[in-house]
Amino acid sequence: MKSPETIFPAGRHELYTAHKYSAAIRSGDLLFVSGQVGSRGDGAPEPEFEAQVRLAFENLKATLEAGGCGLGDIVDVTTFHTDPQSQFDTVLAVKDEIFPTAPYPNWTAVGVNWLAGFDFEIKVIARIP
Repeated sequence: MKSPETIFPAGRHELYTAHKYSAAIRSGDLLFVSGQVGSRGDGAPEPEFEAQVRLAFENLKATLEAGGCGLGDIVDVTTFHTDPQSQFDTVLAVKDEIFPTAPYPNWTAVGVNWLAGFDFEIKVIARIP
């Protein structure tokens, strides 16, 4: 059996190095993507919430591309929200832009009280074409 392969997008290593984790792991034809946040290149959070959500999706897209797939290959999504009640409309509006038509990935949203200075995080599993 082939060993899992670590995946890192170009230019996105600050948080991975600081916290010692991989952006994604390829195992067979699946890509397991670690939680992506709306971090700038230096690892700092994007301060405005909608911009942070959009940047998290951009960071996710870059990681998926580094692993040989794209947003359309996502089969499972988990999102984490520090204030779901006030944030969910914004997240849904961005989500509807990212995934405008069916079939949609399955999705689990989880309310949390801490995301290391961030307010939104998204992790996914994708099938590599």
